[in-house]
Amino acid sequence: MADAGIAQTIGPAVVLLGSAVIAVPLFRKLGLGSVLGYFAGGLLVGPSILGIFTHPDTILHISELGVVMFLFLIGLEMRPHKLWALRAQIFGLGLAQVVVCTALLTGAGMVLGLPPVIAFIAGAGFVLSSTAVIMSVLQERGELASRQGQQGVSILLLEDLMIVPLLAIVAFLGALSAGGEANGIDAVSILVAVGALALVIAAGHWLLDPFFALLARARTTEVLTAGALLVVLGAALLMEVSGLSMAMGAFLAGVMLSGSSYRHQIQADIEPFKGLLMGLFFLAVGMSLDLGLVVSEWRMILALLVLFVVVKAVGIYGVARVFGATNRQGLRRVALFAQGGEFAFVLYSAAASEGVIGASENAVFSSVIILSMAFTPLVLLAADRWLKGDAVSTDGVEAPEGLKGRILMIGFGRFGQIASQLLLAQSVNVSLIDNDPDRIREARKFGFTVYYGDGSRLDILRQSGADTADIVMVCVDDRRAADRIVELVRQEFPACRLLVRSYDRGHAITLRKAGVDFEMRETFESALAFGGAGLRALSMTALDVGEVTADIRQRDAERLEAQVQGGMQAGGDKLHVAPRPEPLITPRSKAARADSRSDQ
Repeated sequence: MADAGIAQTIGPAVVLLGSAVIAVPLFRKLGLGSVLGYFAGGLLVGPSILGIFTHPDTILHISELGVVMFLFLIGLEMRPHKLWALRAQIFGLGLAQVVVCTALLTGAGMVLGLPPVIAFIAGAGFVLSSTAVIMSVLQERGELASRQGQQGVSILLLEDLMIVPLLAIVAFLGALSAGGEANGIDAVSILVAVGALALVIAAGHWLLDPFFALLARARTTEVLTAGALLVVLGAALLMEVSGLSMAMGAFLAGVMLSGSSYRHQIQADIEPFKGLLMGLFFLAVGMSLDLGLVVSEWRMILALLVLFVVVKAVGIYGVARVFGATNRQGLRRVALFAQGGEFAFVLYSAAASEGVIGASENAVFSSVIILSMAFTPLVLLAADRWLKGDAVSTDGVEAPEGLKGRILMIGFGRFGQIASQLLLAQSVNVSLIDNDPDRIREARKFGFTVYYGDGSRLDILRQSGADTADIVMVCVDDRRAADRIVELVRQEFPACRLLVRSYDRGHAITLRKAGVDFEMRETFESALAFGGAGLRALSMTALDVGEVTADIRQRDAERLEAQVQGGMQAGGDKLHVAPRPEPLITPRSKAARADSRSDQ
């Protein structure tokens, strides 16, 4: 009997893992992406085909924790000042997209014959795009830190916030449909929600850092991991019981911890749970698709799906162009956002329980959402092909694993290639990583072994040998990425010496204040050499050119040090031209120039 109980407990887990292990690699091999693989695996084992799982709703509720942890990790990257800087995009771009698309989708539902209230509920649910799908895509492509990525995050944050007023509207409509009187705005509920937000912010500001400092003294990784999970789930639960979304609570907890000295370790601890639960979430969504309903109501489902996707795409594109996006950027945003999302299930379920929509309508609308999420990877694949060519393949590119070089060099572009030649010429053991597969393959043709990895990730740094390297050389041409790598190395590998390529003078000042051992502006020495060549072309002697160059270099170093100490304003190189030194074109060099002319 005990063995049978164990089999009933472990069996479903084995089936779930098996479906994911088979479907995801297969779909990735076909170029369709992992998300669609999870959907297909869930559909296969769900009630519509094999029937191994008959209650996908239970799994869906548990797996929503994957979305919660995903937003917590996004929050860890979003310092409060960065979030404040996005306020105009959140309440400008985000609100505009939600309002415009809701109005258009409501009209589209009425065109299909739905009553106005039901059309509004159907359209409002479809407006709430899938945070899980969009965030996964942005993270996989490394676009979260880009301007378009930040705008996408802003829109998603506003959509997450909109679930609160939408649920209030559903309750209002439910009271009216029941023949009762609407109670108006519930002041108590608003106070509870605001109080919960204030509590999370206050706890993050005053309690979380001391809390993790206390856990760190135990010197046990498991305890720190448990503490991180407690913070994530506790904040999510508090937001849920106060009427807000769990995802919003987790995001706020991440933002509050973004300035903590323990955030990198917490990020590394949470990442495996997030990945597993996100996969489980997509499996559960695939299981929830009722193929019988799709077959019986295929005309209505197909009409809603096509019309809603097209109408929402028009709204997204129009708002994007009004807010300054290019044609290409607008189309890419359409490819990302022209689908429904997981919060629609919450809205439709609430509307059904309040009697605003019927059970059959709830099922039809939910099927439309699931199908739109399932087709999103295919839409993105087509967008990649039409808008920017074929996606970059990582075939034949090797990821770092257990590297042990004395020097870890991150970035193998023009700067890194030249810098590495000096080290390799002296047989120094250098580990090279870069995040451009084409560059890695090209380097292999010339005998360089470069590994594929993003140096701004802690796990990649560890796999690349940063914990044992004597020196980390940062040669990337992305200022944000360089700052992130410096922060990680200084925090996690303090024994490493840091040599960093800086973007401009302002970046050089930032790096020096961060405590790097050496920084070099990417164009400084080459510009000095170029200017020196100009002086030599005027027949100045090599000795005089060397004196001028040394004088300029010394003046620049002194001025830069003064700026680091706070004596001058930081900024671009063009604002800090050195005072002109005394001319060194001596009578001797003039005579040399005259002799040169007479020889001609």
